[in-house]
Amino acid sequence: MLNSDQIGAFLAVVREGNCVAAARRLRLDHSTVSRRLASLEAQLGTRLFDRSPRGLAPTAAASAFLAHAERIERDLIVAADAVSQRDAPIVGTVRVATPEIFGSDFLAPLIPELSRRHPELVIELVPESRATSLSKREADIAIAVRRPLDGRLFSRKLTDYRLGLFAAPSYLETFGMPASIGALSDHRYISYVDDLVEVPELLVLGGMDLKGKVVFRASTSSAQIAAAAAGTGLAMLHHIAVRDDPRLVRVLEEEIEASRSYWLVIHADLRQLTRVRAVAEFLAEVVSRERARF
Repeated sequence: MLNSDQIGAFLAVVREGNCVAAARRLRLDHSTVSRRLASLEAQLGTRLFDRSPRGLAPTAAASAFLAHAERIERDLIVAADAVSQRDAPIVGTVRVATPEIFGSDFLAPLIPELSRRHPELVIELVPESRATSLSKREADIAIAVRRPLDGRLFSRKLTDYRLGLFAAPSYLETFGMPASIGALSDHRYISYVDDLVEVPELLVLGGMDLKGKVVFRASTSSAQIAAAAAGTGLAMLHHIAVRDDPRLVRVLEEEIEASRSYWLVIHADLRQLTRVRAVAEFLAEVVSRERARF
């Protein structure tokens, strides 16, 4: 008879592409994952993966089995949650993937408040610029800057957020405060490394077609803020991250401002899971309360 360990190993390998990464995801050793996978193939009487130096490629049989395995996984999650005590403390781990600024500057400082409400809850925060796959279970909840249109995902808009043009006083002393948009062509800029950005919405500066020379590119917002504060150039930065930063000055505030949106995204299979729902409700609450900061 099939068991949950076999199903878990199969899904982890499908999502990660090899046994080593799957073992790391499951916090098991490589041999255990391989053994569970071999056991599953033996019980099903078919090969589920083609093995190559580049990893494991799902066979047609694996593709056919995948939907059933995901349904079993979903049913086990829901069943475990259903039999838990409804008046018991919310326990477990919830992984939240967010854009860097949302995670580091907004959410991380609010974790003590969440912990006071749910002391047994553990939050894993993954603040990064790449798009996170909820379908591959890379996270339980994602904060996205675009609304996902594919997959079995529930999404709701949290808030709009603003970006403005900022520079250090030392930079402005050297190159001058631009008096108009036309004067920006004489200035130096900080931006993202274009080919490393998976979410085009982050490329605000390029979308505004401001004339000038980009002298520094970084894949993280924190590096861009540090470079701007050091006097490297002008940068389009998140209002929530730099509005109170004494190292930076807003440039052409009335003329230049961009707006983007944050979306709360949860895989449909996890939406009713108690701990996931608790974190999602907390996120919606604190964003609504702190909306002026964005």
